Amino acid sequence: MELLLGLAVTVLVGRYIFKGYSATGVLLVGGLFLLLVSVLMGHQILPKNVPSTGQPLADIPEYVKSLLSNRAADLGLMVMALCGFASYTTHIGANDMVVKLASRPLSKIRSPYVLMVAAYFVACVLSLAVSSATGLGVLLMATLFPLMVNMGISRGAAAAICASPAAVILSPTSGDVVIAAQASKMPLIDFAFKTTLPISIAAIVCMGVTHFFWQRYLDRRAGVELSRQDVKEIQTHAPAFYALLPFTPIVGVLLFNGKLAPELHIVTILIICILMTSCLEFLRHRSVKPVFAGLDTVYKGMGDAFTSVVMLIVAAGVFAQGLSTLGFISQLIALAQSFGSGAVVLMLVLVAITTIAALTTGSGNAPFYAFVELIPKLAAQSGINPAFLAIPMLQASNLGRTVSPVSGVVVACAGMSQVSPFDIVKRTSLPIVVGLVVVIAGTCMLVPA
Repeated sequence: MELLLGLAVTVLVGRYIFKGYSATGVLLVGGLFLLLVSVLMGHQILPKNVPSTGQPLADIPEYVKSLLSNRAADLGLMVMALCGFASYTTHIGANDMVVKLASRPLSKIRSPYVLMVAAYFVACVLSLAVSSATGLGVLLMATLFPLMVNMGISRGAAAAICASPAAVILSPTSGDVVIAAQASKMPLIDFAFKTTLPISIAAIVCMGVTHFFWQRYLDRRAGVELSRQDVKEIQTHAPAFYALLPFTPIVGVLLFNGKLAPELHIVTILIICILMTSCLEFLRHRSVKPVFAGLDTVYKGMGDAFTSVVMLIVAAGVFAQGLSTLGFISQLIALAQSFGSGAVVLMLVLVAITTIAALTTGSGNAPFYAFVELIPKLAAQSGINPAFLAIPMLQASNLGRTVSPVSGVVVACAGMSQVSPFDIVKRTSLPIVVGLVVVIAGTCMLVPA
């Protein structure tokens, strides 16, 4: 019953979002309904770190409050700071200078889709430094997205590129990889570098090639007219070196990683970038008035981000919690245990269920953390190498999240690009399918069952 009810509500939520209703409102109502049903069924709806009010019905708004506090103070603050900085660099002409300077050498590359694939590979490399899928997505939306659009790439394709780099885990030190190595009973170095990394790289390369053909096909079918911004049309009085400013957050993330320099939170890095930019503006204008006017654009950009992005992420979180407390995840686990013990069959079943759970909940971590506990038990019972089950599940949870219209990274990129979450999901769907097939095939070829 939990599975059927969860799927029914998910279908209804998707239907109304597709019909043009506010995604934030639909997700919030769907999540509140699932939480209400969970309370009526006697389920605990609050996480362990959130104390209960003592009244089950009052726990529903208490969870929304705790989610608002958590998301607005952490992920939401990061999104708002990135959007505020992006507004600032646009206001001072730095983004126009980037396009003006980049257009000259890049104009020799005729196909914007080649540029798009190159941007995708760069974004995948950045996933080594930024572990959060949503954090990486909004960072790319604030930096690479404007450049891609002005280089002739459609908004939908550019948003899909920003949403998909974290679909395949590339970082050997990711928390998911560490847990998967423990479940596989393998040393982290062997599991991450010798086993998982080659499969991840193969999947990323194949997904990049698929992006090239899939985005071009969707643009042509939709009749999208691609046009690059003429360098002569760009009017900016900003100094040429201002073109470096939009990329200072990326440089900061790579620099302040705890190895080359002290590890800093991305919001701290953004504050440094904003302060540095305001100092340059003061030296440029020799007056504080334009500096303060520029900082006002930061605050307005942050406010717009709260309205369009942060509240959407909060609503998606309420919906995901509703599915989880209903018992949707636990029922999927029971379903996985009911299948046979053949190595390939069991691996495919676990991959399918993990992908479905990630797609419906919008979370990559929750399904994997729930299912990874099964791996040692199932492997021991079936005589299967646990790594043969862990690697596809590890990647499937993140791949499934990238085709979920309620995942944080998708809704954040949709809100910042003003593109429908379903349009982004449509554009990421085929590359994700190809990536999943490559992961499964690579596991079968490189990992003994």
